[in-house]
Amino acid sequence: MAQLMNKAKNFVAEKVANVEKPKASVEDVDLKDVGRHGITYLTRICVENPYSASIPVGEIKYTLKSAGRVIVSGNIPDPGSLKGNDKTMLEPAIKVPHSALVSLIKDIGADMDIDYVLELGLVVDLPVIGNFTIPLSHKGEMKLPGLSDIF
Repeated sequence: MAQLMNKAKNFVAEKVANVEKPKASVEDVDLKDVGRHGITYLTRICVENPYSASIPVGEIKYTLKSAGRVIVSGNIPDPGSLKGNDKTMLEPAIKVPHSALVSLIKDIGADMDIDYVLELGLVVDLPVIGNFTIPLSHKGEMKLPGLSDIF
């Protein structure tokens, strides 16, 4: 009986491991807004859903790092759903307080940019499997706003 249970567990584990899962990629990170409290960057994430039914996205977890330090981290609850058999563009906004940018003054060069790494975790609710996190990472340069962007 124990052998039968082990075979059943292995069979189910193998089938779940081979289930097709949504794929995602970070398309772009752009400056969206400059305000009194900080800078908002718009992240464009393209997610491909291989299933015919839509899949709810539970949350997007994010961590923005520069020079080995965390600038800002957080989560965006309930950003929407993924369309069935289609690509969906998610556009979460990441708010960075001015105080966090001031701490990175050493990394800012003459070209007024900051090298960054954006780590994202897209949490989707897959049928049968449950919550599944799609890890994403994106490296780039953030352009800091000039005076003309502020005024």
